[in-house]
Amino acid sequence: MSQKALKTAVVTGSAQGIGKGIALRLAQDGFNVVISDLNMEAAEETAKEIRSLGKGSIAVKADVSKRDDVFQLVAEAVKEFGQLDVFVSNAGIAQIKPLLEVTEEDLEKIYKINVFGTFYGIQAAAEQMKKQNGGKIINAASMAAHKGLPLLGAYSTTKFAVRGLTQAAAQELAQFGITVNSYCPGIVATPMWDLIDEKMTDYMHLERGEATQKFLDGIALGRTETPEDVAKFVSFLASNDSDYLTGQSILIDGGIQYV
Repeated sequence: MSQKALKTAVVTGSAQGIGKGIALRLAQDGFNVVISDLNMEAAEETAKEIRSLGKGSIAVKADVSKRDDVFQLVAEAVKEFGQLDVFVSNAGIAQIKPLLEVTEEDLEKIYKINVFGTFYGIQAAAEQMKKQNGGKIINAASMAAHKGLPLLGAYSTTKFAVRGLTQAAAQELAQFGITVNSYCPGIVATPMWDLIDEKMTDYMHLERGEATQKFLDGIALGRTETPEDVAKFVSFLASNDSDYLTGQSILIDGGIQYV
């Protein structure tokens, strides 16, 4: 089977962390995978790792906060592999600040990446998928899309926005055979969470690691989440097994209990 005969997925922010975990799992599932990131050195390494699995992969530099970059990303994927079957808007950032300290610049940055980037991903992917009579769009939300978190107020609002976008897009795009869903991770052991812990520790006057432990104490399964945990669920969303699922933002958080 030629690489162009395989299904193709694009994963943004996939040079490391959750995105890399998703990209590797989709490759294992039989997809060609386009790695998109700003860190091209790491992106090329991830693409190389996927090619070693016998699947096609290229690395494309794209800033998801720029609409033209996202549309060009889809164009590069189609040029290389002939089609686009799955688009995962994984790229995102977190900000840790009390609400009263959040600046206009803070809001502009996080909204351009987390919200605008997801919006552009939906637009670019859907335009291509309409030509193909279907596809799957998968967005990164968060447990913070279901309940706003202190010190993560701006971040929480962006993930509530992603949840709303997912619902609206699912209804608009169903007529074209396109499903739209979101995954909502909890405490994932990645460099992003290390940063969250560091900043929260400073604001809460705790020892390093104590902020994370407060969250861990509320996880029913008793451990942090891994990128592979998230990737397994995204694998389902990208598969034919999820064909009747759309408009949902599903928690995959190990059973976090809010108190």
